[in-house]
Amino acid sequence: MNRTDLQQLAEDRRLDAEALLAAQRWSGAYYVAGYAVECALKACVIAYVQNNPDVIFNDKKFSQRCWTHNIEELVLVANLKADRDRDAGLNPTQSQNWLIVKDWDEEARYKTWTEPEARRLYEAVTNNADGVLPWIKIHW
Repeated sequence: MNRTDLQQLAEDRRLDAEALLAAQRWSGAYYVAGYAVECALKACVIAYVQNNPDVIFNDKKFSQRCWTHNIEELVLVANLKADRDRDAGLNPTQSQNWLIVKDWDEEARYKTWTEPEARRLYEAVTNNADGVLPWIKIHW
């Protein structure tokens, strides 16, 4: 899987979440919306490694840290924390969206989510002005 594949997968999962919301499949929509963010951040990790190839030699556990579903860990591995924190600090709505998205994890697939929860996550991920996914796309 390469960077372009992950970018496409992120967009495909966003569309899947949208379709699941329309079909009133709240739990699936919740899980897939978060998965879109995971894929997008992994595309950012690849971009970071392409621009900083020495990172894999400077940090022996770098590749191991990439094998995660944790949103906050992926932000760190992609070297986006400072940019994210700065931008979120300037935009309270985006900051709130990151707080919503950071709580997603792969265990979400085993839980039942309500319509408000699914819509809240989807909006935090996709909002054109303040969403997490549009912000990530600037960096991937």
